[in-house]
Amino acid sequence: MTKRTSAKYKIDRRMGENIWGRPKSPVNRRQYGPGQHGQRRKGKMSDFGVQLRAKQKLKGYYGDIREKQFRGIYAEAARRKGDTSENLIGLLESRLDAIVYRAKFVPTVFAARQFVNHGHVNVNGVRTNIQSYRCKPGDVIEVREKSKQLAIVLESIGLAERDVPEYLVVDHNKMVVTFQTVPGLHDVPYPVQMEPNLVVEFYSR
Repeated sequence: MTKRTSAKYKIDRRMGENIWGRPKSPVNRRQYGPGQHGQRRKGKMSDFGVQLRAKQKLKGYYGDIREKQFRGIYAEAARRKGDTSENLIGLLESRLDAIVYRAKFVPTVFAARQFVNHGHVNVNGVRTNIQSYRCKPGDVIEVREKSKQLAIVLESIGLAERDVPEYLVVDHNKMVVTFQTVPGLHDVPYPVQMEPNLVVEFYSR
């Protein structure tokens, strides 16, 4: 199980953006970093700093993925044909925890990682508890029968703060989602601007 190394609200404040678009994000009230030095005036960021910030934001958005794992995802994206930044987004959105989150079975990406890890999900009828499991177009992901009445699931489905993207087909009555196609950057409903091209520049230095 991937360990979260930073509280999710601190990730928001460190980035200075409400990266998940949550109503309760502290950035909605305090748009500066955490800690006693958070309000210090910041100078102009270097190119390296801009690239690093873009990488931290993307990593944080998907549950604060560990650096070794994230670098591995980038390496896979670079090996594939086509635009590396688009490949990177496609690989991240193909993760099982990301699909469970996008389908609104849980309220946060952190909850999605725990939900999968605790064995509440089947992929093509097989129980799967690996958050980073890479789904393929046509895969059917379903909340297991015993888990469909969990309060976290019922509450999340009713949340109005985000919509299910078009590359997923979801039946919330049966709690089943079909992964239709691997999305590109412009298909993903990020609440803030993500810049995977800067992540590619960071790793290409």
